[in-house]
Amino acid sequence: MSEHLGLRTVGDLLHHYPRRYAERGELTRLAELPLDEHVTVVARIADARVHKFNRGKGQRLEVTLTDGSGRLQIVFFGRSVHYHQRELLPGRRGMFAGKVGVFNRKLQLSHPDYKLLDEESGADTVEQFAAELLPLYPACKQLSSWSIEQSVATVLNALQATGWRGLADPLPIALREERALIPLPEAFEKIHRPRTKADIAQARARLKWDEAFVLQVALARRRAKETELPAAPRLPVPGGLLDAFDERLPFTLTDGQREVSREIFADLATEHPMHRLLQGEVGSGKTLVALRAMLATVDAGGQAAMLAPTEVLAQQHHRSITEMMGELAGHHSDAKRLERRAVVGDGRALGGAEQGTKVVLLTGSMSTAQRRQALLDLVTGEAGIVVGTHALIEDKVKFHDLGLVVVDEQHRFGVEQRDALRSKGAQPPHLLVMTATPIPRTVAMTVFGDLETSVLDQLPAGRSPISTHVVPAKDKPHFLARTWERVREEAEAGHQAYVVCPRIGDEEEQPAKSAKRPSSRAPEEAGGAGGGSGEDEGGGADAEEKRPPLAVLDIAQQLTAGPLGGLRVEPLHGRMHPDAKDEVMRRFAAGEVDVLVATTVIEVGVNVPNATGMVIMDADRFGVSQLHQLRGRVGRGSAPGLCLLVTEMPEASPARARLEAVAATLDGFELSRIDLEQRREGDVLGQAQSGVRSSLRMLAVIEDEDIIAEARDEAGALVAADPDLTEHPELRTALEALLDEEREEYLDKG
Repeated sequence: MSEHLGLRTVGDLLHHYPRRYAERGELTRLAELPLDEHVTVVARIADARVHKFNRGKGQRLEVTLTDGSGRLQIVFFGRSVHYHQRELLPGRRGMFAGKVGVFNRKLQLSHPDYKLLDEESGADTVEQFAAELLPLYPACKQLSSWSIEQSVATVLNALQATGWRGLADPLPIALREERALIPLPEAFEKIHRPRTKADIAQARARLKWDEAFVLQVALARRRAKETELPAAPRLPVPGGLLDAFDERLPFTLTDGQREVSREIFADLATEHPMHRLLQGEVGSGKTLVALRAMLATVDAGGQAAMLAPTEVLAQQHHRSITEMMGELAGHHSDAKRLERRAVVGDGRALGGAEQGTKVVLLTGSMSTAQRRQALLDLVTGEAGIVVGTHALIEDKVKFHDLGLVVVDEQHRFGVEQRDALRSKGAQPPHLLVMTATPIPRTVAMTVFGDLETSVLDQLPAGRSPISTHVVPAKDKPHFLARTWERVREEAEAGHQAYVVCPRIGDEEEQPAKSAKRPSSRAPEEAGGAGGGSGEDEGGGADAEEKRPPLAVLDIAQQLTAGPLGGLRVEPLHGRMHPDAKDEVMRRFAAGEVDVLVATTVIEVGVNVPNATGMVIMDADRFGVSQLHQLRGRVGRGSAPGLCLLVTEMPEASPARARLEAVAATLDGFELSRIDLEQRREGDVLGQAQSGVRSSLRMLAVIEDEDIIAEARDEAGALVAADPDLTEHPELRTALEALLDEEREEYLDKG
């Protein structure tokens, strides 16, 4: 059991809940049997015969039933034939339940459940059998639902015999009584052996509270533990680098940016590490808010590091930060820096208002000389700000005084990577996690339950609306032709466009007949451990694969030779040399390229206000949130944006429904709910990254919003009153079961 379903203990088995419950169906007369429905019939056995087939190697038992209104055949195959033949004797009466099928133009039940009746059995027995709820468990080839049901029954019977001794109930009695939740033993009994649907509802309500509460206690303890760690307060210096930067801004901050900055500065001023999640819509100005936090840290004598998932994004951030800072992104000579450090006396020389601070880039593809200089600038404190990829995490990278870590697109990083960077501070640095994938409130409370959350939901002035349309290329080929006409029109009006494809096109071809979906992101673009953002979700279930996903190199060639002939079309993907990628992006940003045919390498952070059009090929191969991310690359200037989602999926397919949802709204939070509802939430304690089953077996973070919010409040109050859970030993036992060594490590790393 442990090997295939992760069931190692009695507790695992008790928490292996039925996926659903089968009902035998209403009592039905044989003359009125509905095809393809589950029924229960009461009938007498007319005859029973064993037939040989396959040259005598196979055998089947055919039994004819009658109830006076009609006749029905039931069949059994395999080794159980003779057992059933001994039971099902002509003249006996019984109840038979199964799904009505048809064979040789006759209705039949194959391998039905049955219960033989005594002649005196009354109507009550029959009704009870028909109404019984049959639990169906998540099973595997090696372990059937029926076997699991028998194992669970054995465990329940043994626990009942001992009076449920040793079962730890994690919910405090007062909390359970206040919410009218049933005791834990009763919940296990009713979830595994329900008599009615009301039993199932009661059990689910109780078990959902267990999961929500124990998880929120774990997160509340994590938050409490964080407040005990020491950190250096990083206060902005009046008249310092931040003030100089704000004076140079050519626009006014939005109210949202001001409010979020206030929250961040308040955290930076404390003597324990900030742990804040900054989430915001695409283009809401998160980078600007993060940069102001980094400048405040530099003002206070510390250094700030920004970790980006890809080289393209790291280069983009480095470019946009140096552009925003202008002359403030300069640096002092060593002599000048040492002179100022001597005056200040405490290492605050990093960010003087008169000169600024050095902003360095550190990526894996830099030359040895460039890397050596960047590393030197970090260890001496010459560089106040560093932007980099995973290269920042390497052992040889040393900081003078790391005060703030900003992690961009956090879902692309494994916990170990974030932790490795944070460990480079003399004491724990402050942490700001950014994501442009909007996260519903309840998900933030579970997945990021140890972080305080700030939301930027206000777009800066001057951003234009984006209209989105689905292009059904197979049903209406003329729509695809019109798509390329629209791209040409945008280019002729002086604008630019992106064409996004799921594949690069220089990898080895996969067999077209394979039903397994090819990966829609090249390995080097996957952004490191922690996975991508769901672009492999969904589409492949709707149709057998007829071809590999469309590729950048093929489409770029076809467009240049065909509908976009005469326009400046360039490819961009993750296997290009970093210098070549940067050069293409620079030329696109400068308006020297009309159409950029790219992979999802442009998904986050790429900012070209003149780009107004986006065509996403094989759009059904991308996840909802990712489509929203990609769409956010257009409409960043004064001209309206246009996003066309090209798909060959049929109209009634789930993939088309998903694309229509993206086309219908620009609200990223609404789309993230849709995305989550379709693919569930994975393991909120991070184990989805290593393929271990989710710790949430009953709770659904979207549906159970109220329970999670209430559990968070209750958990916070309980941990504040009893941090070590000395008065709640059973809760502590439940926590230990939830937080095995690996998960405990995950929470400790934050």
